[in-house]
Amino acid sequence: MSGNGTTAGDDPLQTAVWRLRSRACWADAAALLPRDTATAALQRAALLVERCLYTERGWADAEDALRTAEALAHTDEERGAAACERGQLAYTATLHGVRDRADEARAALGRAAALIPPGAPGRALLDFRRGLIAENLTRSPQAARAAYRRAHAGATAHADPLLLSFTWRHLAGLALRDGELTEARHGFAESLRIREELGYLVGTAPALASLADAESEPEASRLREEARRLFRLLGGVPTWLARQLTPPTPGAATA
Repeated sequence: MSGNGTTAGDDPLQTAVWRLRSRACWADAAALLPRDTATAALQRAALLVERCLYTERGWADAEDALRTAEALAHTDEERGAAACERGQLAYTATLHGVRDRADEARAALGRAAALIPPGAPGRALLDFRRGLIAENLTRSPQAARAAYRRAHAGATAHADPLLLSFTWRHLAGLALRDGELTEARHGFAESLRIREELGYLVGTAPALASLADAESEPEASRLREEARRLFRLLGGVPTWLARQLTPPTPGAATA
């Protein structure tokens, strides 16, 4: 979940990878990358792990890519990045009910924390993923908020706008849960703005739906309809958004 390919001056390969990734074509993006370097192997694994999160499929491909990345990693930072992806895949499998791999997720992110030093570029992503586990598996919103804030600060320091779009959105979600509507709207709006500016199409529908949850009518309905349009455009990706975007039953009473 890095910002590779999103900034001016990136090489043509990274630009092509980003464009495919942002349009939910993770396998096509991964196929462009060489297989014989640690950096490319890590990026390929990250793409295929992200595909699992958004589509709930491709698990075997992600596992294969991860094993390759782990085998090619030689530095602590590379090993830490591979462990971070291992933790994310285990978290995703647990979240989607494929298999309970929560202990594996925590252990992998713990290894990553021991290998990636504080202040390193990869630390912000690691903090964000530890926040996801705290929020969605441990059910500890306070720990999640602290992790998201660390990730937010790291993403700001390292100019990673895509990660910032995620930290804004998840901090806003916690604010919404606490009834802090103004804070939630601001965070969701910032997440949406960044994703639209980056052209991160696959993440725009979730951002629209999240903002809709914090808005009043008729703006909420307008945002959800736009999210449905993008959701259909991408062939029903992300899969988990379908429940949130299910339109009301015809004839049902409306507020």
